[in-house]
Amino acid sequence: MKLSMIKTSTALAAVLTVFATSLPVADANAAGIRVECEKRANRSKVSVDGTNLVAGNYTAKIISGSNTKKSAPKSTTGDEVEFDFDSDPGDVAAGATRISRNFIHGTVTGQLINENGFTVAQSTRTCRSR
Repeated sequence: MKLSMIKTSTALAAVLTVFATSLPVADANAAGIRVECEKRANRSKVSVDGTNLVAGNYTAKIISGSNTKKSAPKSTTGDEVEFDFDSDPGDVAAGATRISRNFIHGTVTGQLINENGFTVAQSTRTCRSR
């Protein structure tokens, strides 16, 4: 009886070990994203910032209601990349991607897309109204 119990517990330990090592592991260095947005009577403004990224080129895509806009590709600086979207002509002249002043409809979803077309990070944010 004792030998049978030892064999059973050894078999269960082996099964448990195989099961535990086959589970997906959360990456402590997973890509991060921060989306900030602001809606004014005459302006829409969105910022999408990525962290903990693999070096390379990324695009940002923003979605609000039925509106969608994609940025031009940008290279990472270290492990970060930043994108600005704006309806203000001054900010567009300074490098922001142009969006309409009515682009934002309550919330904005921001996505970071790598060179292979895969979304590596995504977040939805309720926008401030001023």
